[in-house]
Amino acid sequence: MFITLEGPEGSGKTTQARLLANWLRAHGREIALSREPGGTPIGDQIRSVLHDPANTAMDARTEILLYAASRAQHVAERIQPALAEGKIVICDRYADSTLAYQGYGRGLDLGMLQTIMVFATGGLQPDMTIYLDITPKEGLRRRQIGGDEWNRLDAEPLRFHERVQAGYRELVRQEPQRWVVVDGARSVEEVHTEVIGAVRARLEAVETGFIGPAHR
Repeated sequence: MFITLEGPEGSGKTTQARLLANWLRAHGREIALSREPGGTPIGDQIRSVLHDPANTAMDARTEILLYAASRAQHVAERIQPALAEGKIVICDRYADSTLAYQGYGRGLDLGMLQTIMVFATGGLQPDMTIYLDITPKEGLRRRQIGGDEWNRLDAEPLRFHERVQAGYRELVRQEPQRWVVVDGARSVEEVHTEVIGAVRARLEAVETGFIGPAHR
């Protein structure tokens, strides 16, 4: 099973991905926990270029191609092998981030982005995507006070992040069967409880044959 977590900056994805992985391991599941951009040695090198605040001259086309390159390596080296071993893969961001950030945020052509993503991923889709919703203003405030990496995308104007959030909500509307929307503005514990409930229900549905894995 392939589970991704998405959301605006500061929504708590990284924390919730880690807590979910720990909970599943405690219940006897084999887990592969990863992130994007990055997840592999090559991908992490690309991540450093993408997130470097000094790279303000980066063209939007360069940005998307670097993200796609990191993702292609991630799928080939990490995600597909883990799925083949029967592990549950949990990923902090995946292809939907491209549509939200470079599509709705940057204004790049969505059809073109879809084509690039399919090429980079080989068509691999998540079985389940958890969207942690939070206002851009609150998310950026959390980033600033949390001491985490403040990267090139964080530094974009608030209106950019508002377009990203609107883009995510549109993606949810288009494919509600895959997405689970969770209010990310609440406490870590409250969000974790809801995430666990949603994942437990989806696992039961897959394992009873009610729905099939998307990556098959």
